[in-house]
Amino acid sequence: MPPINGLHRRHALQHAGCGAGLLGLAGLLHDEGLLAADSEAKNLNPLAAKQPHFPARAKRMIWIFVNGGPSPVDTWNYRPELDRWNGKSIKEFDTAFENTTGFFRNAVGNLMQSPFQFEPQGECGLMVPEIFPHLGRHADRMAVIRSGYTESNNHSPALFAMNTGMPRMGFPCVGSWVSYGLGSESENLPAFVVMSDPKGRGLPKGHAANWSAGYLPGVYQGTWLKPDGPPISNLQRPSQQTDKAQRNSLDLLRELNGIHLQQHPQDTELAARIESFELAWRMQSAAPEALDLTKEPQHIHDLYGIGDAQCDHFAKQCLTARRLVERGVRFVQIYSGGMENQRSWDGHSDIEGNHRQFAGETDKPVAGLLGDLAESGLLEDTLVVWCGEFGRLPIAQTGNKPGRDHNPHHLVAWLAGGGVRGGMTWGNSDEIGYKSAEDPVHLNDLHATILHLLGLDHEQLTYRYNGRRFRLTDVAGKVIHNLLS
Repeated sequence: MPPINGLHRRHALQHAGCGAGLLGLAGLLHDEGLLAADSEAKNLNPLAAKQPHFPARAKRMIWIFVNGGPSPVDTWNYRPELDRWNGKSIKEFDTAFENTTGFFRNAVGNLMQSPFQFEPQGECGLMVPEIFPHLGRHADRMAVIRSGYTESNNHSPALFAMNTGMPRMGFPCVGSWVSYGLGSESENLPAFVVMSDPKGRGLPKGHAANWSAGYLPGVYQGTWLKPDGPPISNLQRPSQQTDKAQRNSLDLLRELNGIHLQQHPQDTELAARIESFELAWRMQSAAPEALDLTKEPQHIHDLYGIGDAQCDHFAKQCLTARRLVERGVRFVQIYSGGMENQRSWDGHSDIEGNHRQFAGETDKPVAGLLGDLAESGLLEDTLVVWCGEFGRLPIAQTGNKPGRDHNPHHLVAWLAGGGVRGGMTWGNSDEIGYKSAEDPVHLNDLHATILHLLGLDHEQLTYRYNGRRFRLTDVAGKVIHNLLS
């Protein structure tokens, strides 16, 4: 058969086949939102505020991350029976105990009662240790989880697990998931801000991987505020550069990057970089004002403990957190404690001195934060969480001043504000505080509950990566509805 208009039958079939394949590819790209037209149809700002899956009880969150592993029986899980067991071998209580959780297996002592006195606080009668005199006044606002547990007994993977749901780096943290799901209420400040211990103790183990966006677009990672010196580098433009000149440079850069992005719409890192330039521009005016604590009256400084040598650094961070969330920042995380051992809540030796010190640094500031949020009305839709990466054993780690070793089988946390049912406890450990026993709460359950309070279904909040849809809670997690008001 002669060719029609120069087109052979073989060529016609070839072109038709390629066209069918391209139609299929276009359909797949559309489903993933990777077509240029789809990208242009979306809001160009990936941090623009988004609607939750259902009406949210909380609009924002502040996480007080108690880095190092606070001891449950010395903080929020009063175990009076531990007094009776004091000085006895844990094998009398649990014959199968083999100390598979601790790091110092040659320094295993006997069961040790808490060195702190506990008293009932609030109408709920929550038993609060003497090291939290200010937080005790907010007992009726707290929902205390006394049956938490995790898997890892090592700080780095445990930190990753508590932050990302996975015990290894490379996964998005809670703050990144929340920013991805809800965006930001502010166009001039980051959606997710992190603060760390400023007393020369270093960052938590794993460093910035704890607030990483993982495989999510980079725009959702946490913005770390430096604890010493200017909190954000290069926030002030060079004195010789005018406002107009900087704006012209950014406009040209955005135009050039935009051309490349149209050609490669799947390049999420480039999209994040473009937005980061614009956010940095807007932050030059918004961030200095938000971080200027001198704008606050003296009674607010006193409420948080600013000026008190013991807690001044953490007080300033808690007040900064309040100023950030009221200006639209979606998620703030503050780390108490640094790299290891006595520089954090990691009380391997002298558990009494260690916890008394770090509680003294955080008690008044966190209590001030709760009181200030409540007074302003922000606590109604601001979720506050207090939690570390794991707990500690109820036995003594031997030494001149006994401490406690790691324990992933039992940890404590408390939540307040943002739709939380205050004045209650949930779950329980065994009578000596060794393992979570009644209504155990895995960290996946904690994450699912946090997302639920923020109006996000943890099973629907997903991101496709390497051919699979991932989520914060992986394939587990259940919402603890009893904690909800």
